[in-house]
Amino acid sequence: MKQRLITGIVAGILFLGMVLWGGLPYHLFILAMAWIGFYEFVRMIGLSAGSGSAWLGYLGITVLVFPYQPLNIQPLLPLANMLWLLLVLFMLITVFTKNQVTIRTSALLFLGIVYVGIGFSYIAESRHMDHGVFWTFLLLAGIWASDAGAYFVGKAFGKTKLWPAISPNKTVEGALGGVVMAAAAAVVFAVFSGGLLSVGNALIIGLSCAVVGQLGDLVQSAYKRVYGIKDTGNLLPGHGGILDRCDSWIVVFPFVHMLMLLPA
Repeated sequence: MKQRLITGIVAGILFLGMVLWGGLPYHLFILAMAWIGFYEFVRMIGLSAGSGSAWLGYLGITVLVFPYQPLNIQPLLPLANMLWLLLVLFMLITVFTKNQVTIRTSALLFLGIVYVGIGFSYIAESRHMDHGVFWTFLLLAGIWASDAGAYFVGKAFGKTKLWPAISPNKTVEGALGGVVMAAAAAVVFAVFSGGLLSVGNALIIGLSCAVVGQLGDLVQSAYKRVYGIKDTGNLLPGHGGILDRCDSWIVVFPFVHMLMLLPA
């Protein structure tokens, strides 16, 4: 528990410091996190992290999370076109390798690129918005408040299992506690936002952080249970890997943007 606490404090200070720094250094930091996250995904599905198909995946991550805005350059293709091209390339791998790389492996790698790449790209892009520090901190606070509420309320009052086949320790009471805490954290941001965020929108964002974030956590738990692992990595002692810590982030950030809950 002590190691977990120390790691969490150090990692939290480092990440929040990078958010405050912003610009190209922050985006490159997020790109590095995305590379590590995809590396963990590749290892999780049992593929060599140095294989040719994995390297195509790293290239895909780079294309999706590349710091276009800080460098003031335009992507060569729209996002949908990029994803289609990557899809075709992964399908062609099965042909060129004469099925040594199976369609199942190609499909999983493409899934990993979309899952990791899109998620981290929105984490990076949120910081480049007007008032980007505020919006990034708001979403992180909502996610972390949900995690804390779910943990402490679940410990104190949890009796009804939420989804025992996937994550046996999570409870309905804990999940509801996470929702309340995330909503409260978002409302606090609204109160001190100087009119930047209304209480109504804050409640919707807080609810999104809690519900979608907890679903993202369950997705990662399901994958780990399928592959028989406890953590996706060991980069963060007591916490696991990047995907273990960011499983909620990489679904919440895209979700709130796609539903236009943050200003364009």
